Amino acid sequence: MIQVYTGNGKGKTTAALGQALRALGHGMKVFMIQFMKGRTYGELVTCEKCLPGFTIVMSGRDEFVKKGEPEEVDLRMAREGFELAKKVAAGGEHGMLILDEINVAMDYGLLPVGEVLDFLRSCPREMEVVCTGRYASPELIELADLVSEVREVKHHYQQGVQMRKGIEF
Repeated sequence: MIQVYTGNGKGKTTAALGQALRALGHGMKVFMIQFMKGRTYGELVTCEKCLPGFTIVMSGRDEFVKKGEPEEVDLRMAREGFELAKKVAAGGEHGMLILDEINVAMDYGLLPVGEVLDFLRSCPREMEVVCTGRYASPELIELADLVSEVREVKHHYQQGVQMRKGIEF
């Protein structure tokens, strides 16, 4: 099945990580590709130290991508991550594939929506695929089996609080 976590609120990646922990608890292997992320996030460190059945690969830079005008390096890294996703899906070893921030990668023009949708349709039915990020396309929402929208009600950024290690990354 295909799950989508989207919306302007905080917690989409966190929801996907919760799904991963649940899957790991039942013996499934999980593979996560983080599009458009290059910073060392806490989940990456934890997986390397504590969760041998959970692989995370970063496929982006820490710098912001300009919407509609991605740099060549951003296009290349997104493509590399997407090609890796295809290999993981075809390999049959993992029960869950998480495509973190792929919704944003599509919206920003790093990956064509149609190509990603074709890939999702081709994934093995026994594999759970989780797509996260703001701006999920209407076509992805239509294709998905589960869609949750995380809505921001209040955020500490509005009070001038910067990103905090262990909380936002």
